[in-house]
Amino acid sequence: MLWVKAFHIIFMVTWFAGLFYLPRLFVYHADCKDQAGHERFIVMERKLLAIMTLGALLTGVFGLWLIAGWHWPLTELWLQIKLTLVAGLILYHVQCARLVTQFRLGVNRHSGIYYRWFNEIPALLLIAIVLLAVLRPAI
Repeated sequence: MLWVKAFHIIFMVTWFAGLFYLPRLFVYHADCKDQAGHERFIVMERKLLAIMTLGALLTGVFGLWLIAGWHWPLTELWLQIKLTLVAGLILYHVQCARLVTQFRLGVNRHSGIYYRWFNEIPALLLIAIVLLAVLRPAI
């Protein structure tokens, strides 16, 4: 089961790399004024979203495997809270995919400043999720 846990962590790191970098690309893309730059960001965002989605899916697969092996049924409150926060990350990921589409279609409605704030959300969720997973507080 430790191999499963290791792969869960590896793919979680992959997913978070995308969750941290894609919104940063949005910051630069929102401020981009030339067509060549716009086209370059579209390609970068699409490719990063694909890699990030693969990381998310494999994180989920190995996470569910861990739950089935170690934590079923879901009676521990720390894990229930962690999974709720992970659901929030999934919604954030979906929103990132929508934003990639909006940029591709040329209908971005937000400024670089908005994306700078948007970029902070996964960091806050990461802190909470890691603390819950490591400390496993008896809530």
